[in-house]
Amino acid sequence: MTRVGLIGYGTAGRDVAEAILGGQAGDARLAGVLVRDAGKYDDVSLEGCTITDDEEAFFACHPDVIVETAGHEAVIRYAERSLANGSDLMVVSVGAFCDPALYDRVMASASRHGKRVLVPSAAIAGLDRIAAAAQGPLERVTLTTRKPVKAWRGTFAEEVVDLDRVTQPTTIFEGNARESSRAFPESVNVSAALSLAGVGFEATEVRVLVDPTIDKNVHEVSAKGLFGEVRIEVQNTPSPSNPKTGYIVAMSVARALKNLTSPLVIG
Repeated sequence: MTRVGLIGYGTAGRDVAEAILGGQAGDARLAGVLVRDAGKYDDVSLEGCTITDDEEAFFACHPDVIVETAGHEAVIRYAERSLANGSDLMVVSVGAFCDPALYDRVMASASRHGKRVLVPSAAIAGLDRIAAAAQGPLERVTLTTRKPVKAWRGTFAEEVVDLDRVTQPTTIFEGNARESSRAFPESVNVSAALSLAGVGFEATEVRVLVDPTIDKNVHEVSAKGLFGEVRIEVQNTPSPSNPKTGYIVAMSVARALKNLTSPLVIG
């Protein structure tokens, strides 16, 4: 059995907890949930699992794996401690690793303590293909992300375009993955995951659009190299409670947890 600690109980965190409790994560049990203010969840029951804002109590649960769903600040604050605590760490907010110093520290901690940093596919597809292709020369990796207007409210996009007046697909960013991860920490974690799988943050090309003609979050990946070429498009249904994320994020985490104890692992 895999004991799971969960950091964050927002949209993705709740979906992950429900997946674990519902048996969708294989032989996994929820050992503890760490939040900023436990008082907000007095009416939440997780079948014997405690929701706490006490860091010491959370880490005392000694999970086999800790799943982060709470944003970049949570990665910065808890990644190294999670690994030092003897837990593998599954990172959803992988865009935090656009900071090379943080990335180096976390990788060093994982190596020092004999633990792993796990990156689920989350909102993107084809990471296994890109990671395999990176074993040989990869000439180019590009990502185009398009999201509906509602997904961009409360983000940097509001400084670039008037979201109340946009009537056609509008590019709000073009650059590399390190820059995109910094500009859109809640919305373009996929660019960071793609970078880690492939050619790195600087070499991964990213284009981001506000698209009022769609109602799903769309990610298009293309890559070319010694292996050949690949083009992948995914259309993710946004969560009603948080259009910046989609149902597939929790599904991906649940599958990655299931793989930890499954006799069959695909991909």
